[in-house]
This record gives sequence, structure tokens and C-alpha cells, in this order.
Amino acid sequence: MTAYFIYYILGIILIPAIILSIYAEIKVKSTFSEYQKTLSKSGSTAYQVARRLLDYKGLQDVNVVEISGNLTDNFNPKNKTISLSSDVYNSTSISAIAVACHEVGHAYQYKDNYFPIKIRNTIIPICNISSKLLLPLVIIGLIFDFLLFMPIFGNIILISGVTIFGLSTLFNFITLPIEYNASNRAYDMIIKSGELDQEELNGAKKVLSSAALTYLAAFVYSLLNLLRFVLTILAITGSKD
Repeated sequence: MTAYFIYYILGIILIPAIILSIYAEIKVKSTFSEYQKTLSKSGSTAYQVARRLLDYKGLQDVNVVEISGNLTDNFNPKNKTISLSSDVYNSTSISAIAVACHEVGHAYQYKDNYFPIKIRNTIIPICNISSKLLLPLVIIGLIFDFLLFMPIFGNIILISGVTIFGLSTLFNFITLPIEYNASNRAYDMIIKSGELDQEELNGAKKVLSSAALTYLAAFVYSLLNLLRFVLTILAITGSKD
């Protein structure tokens, strides 16, 4: 009971991350909405731009499909598919083209064997398994520590729990350069392809920058949550001394 109480009290640590997350979400939606109203002079849809850029890179095997939802755009490397949301797929807006190019940027990363992608793909299955072990390890560690009076074993298990918790933080940390790199690639390919003129490029850059902010917010939240978890463990184990 004490563990839960301390953990929830320390939730105050997350306030800066929550504020940043709210700001990032508002920024993304407002920026996307602003430039969604501005149609590109070329008249090309996001799908057409994505298809041309993929073919230029020799990625004819990557499909571009339409999916439902709002800003649900993604690239799936397993089935080599870029999925563009309904408000992006057939749109000729600056926002839609920027989003589509960002997803193409991810496809380029896999084509170029971008190293951070390899690291993240290695961590993903470990994170999926470890996330299920986190709570049982913490409970077992506390049992050894407080009920069975075996602090050495208890602390080892608790440290294992902290390590597992840290994997999600590491995942979010590695995701940062991947997303920023995809946005940088998107901006470069827009310039080189001439899909947008200089005035339109400024809007595309704002859309890409605001989207990247959400991943920064996710990392900050994960980092502060890890700190919260560590401080909880230290407070519990230290209360016995």
C-alpha cells in the first residue's frame, strides 16, 4: 500500500511532461489544420507525391494505401506499405504532402539500412516481453524484501524491474533520431523534387517540426516516469533503514 501511495504522490514529477505533451498535441493539430487549408500549386495529391518519390528511390515494391482516421499515417516495413489517412491520401494540401513525405522518409531509412532503425527493431520484441514482466517483478521483489526478509534477492529483482522500465525509455530515446531524420529526409526530398516552391516549403517545414515535437514529448514523459519509478523504489527500500 505504501508503495502505491509513494508512486502516485511522485506523479507530480510528470507534470512538465504532461504539459509538453498537451502543447505538442495542440501544436500538431493547429499546424496541420492551418496548412491543410493551403493547397499546393502543383496540384499533386499526397499519394501521387509519395508514389513518385518511392519510385525514384527504386521502391516500387512499397505500396501506398488509404486508411481511416485522422493523422493515422504510418509506414509498415513488414508488408512494405505506407498508409495515409483519409484527409491526407487524396489531398493536395501542403500538410498532406509533408506528412506523406515523412512516411516516405521512413521507407528510405529501411532502404538505406539506417542504423538507429536496426537498434529499435532489436529492442521492440524485448520491450514487448519485458513490459509484461515489470509488475510481477516489482511485486516479487517487494515480497522478498519485506515479507521474506531477503533484501539481497529483493533488491536484485527490483533492479531488474527498473532495468525493464528503462527499456521503454531507451525505445523512446532511439525513436527521436529516427523521427527527426525522417522529417529531415522529407524536407530534403521536397526541395530536390520541386514538389513545393519556397513559400510552400516554409509551411511544410512547420508541419514536420510540429510532428517531431510529439516524439520529444513522449521521450520526456518516459524519462520522468522512469525517474518516478526509481525514486519510489529508493523511498521504499530506504524506509527500512
